[in-house]
Amino acid sequence: MTLPEITEMFSTDEKCRELLERLRWPNGAECPRCHSQKVVRLVTSDKLLYCAECDYQFTVTAATIFHDSHLPLAKWFMVTLLLCEARKGISANQIKRTVGMSYKTAWYLCHRIRAAMKEVDQPMLDGTVEMDETYVGGKQRNPRRGKATTNKAVVIGIRQRNGDLRFFHAEDAKSGTLAKYIQENISQDVEVIVTDELPAYPKALGELSNRHETVNHTQKEYVRFGTDIHTNTVENAFSLLKRGIMGTWHKISAKHLPAYLNEMTFRFNRRKNANLFLDTLRHMVTAPVLTFEKLTA
Repeated sequence: MTLPEITEMFSTDEKCRELLERLRWPNGAECPRCHSQKVVRLVTSDKLLYCAECDYQFTVTAATIFHDSHLPLAKWFMVTLLLCEARKGISANQIKRTVGMSYKTAWYLCHRIRAAMKEVDQPMLDGTVEMDETYVGGKQRNPRRGKATTNKAVVIGIRQRNGDLRFFHAEDAKSGTLAKYIQENISQDVEVIVTDELPAYPKALGELSNRHETVNHTQKEYVRFGTDIHTNTVENAFSLLKRGIMGTWHKISAKHLPAYLNEMTFRFNRRKNANLFLDTLRHMVTAPVLTFEKLTA
């Protein structure tokens, strides 16, 4: 979908709610409190539904990412399209200028959409899997000595060839930390795991070490001659992430880095999905509430 199509098709609150109801309740409206389907629409308001089972009035946005939002749904739809179609992301400042709202509203809105992009159930990766680590962030000035000290965050990347990408904000790149992400994301039936020459990988892989292949970047080896042993596909994803950080968001705190990683992987894994906008909305009406207090705590 394009922005002109969104603004034409979903120009009113009623049209937006109609779509959200179809996405949230494909088999008919259901009470978010007791999950009963004994639900009727009130004659006093088209957007209000009533559950006869637990005597509860609600709307399609209740107990979702949209919960308690006073922003028109038409603006929610516009921002969702801009966020899910921007390959390198879009900043809250750009949303503020493009759509027309305060920076605080734009920032909170973007983070709520990102929260809905978090994948809950992820299958184990198999086949040929690439794994690598990178460092994002900048430098901070030491106030006592006036010297620059590094303040970078570790991001672990795992990508299945012709499959899904996963990014994780890790404490470090030691073998124990790497082992945790390997066990949680890579199948025991994996064919090959390709990494760089980092010494922590053999120990981290454990029983999978007999399926481990490496490329030696320090020796300027990026593809093993005559083979398909390389980490180029996961490094391409890292490149996209860094262009987003440097060119779009400019600065990301360690606290919110996982949210931006979720956004990048969600969009990257669906880059060929013609219904990306609808898929994003579907996640938004099934994701739990994210309050401003919880986001800023």
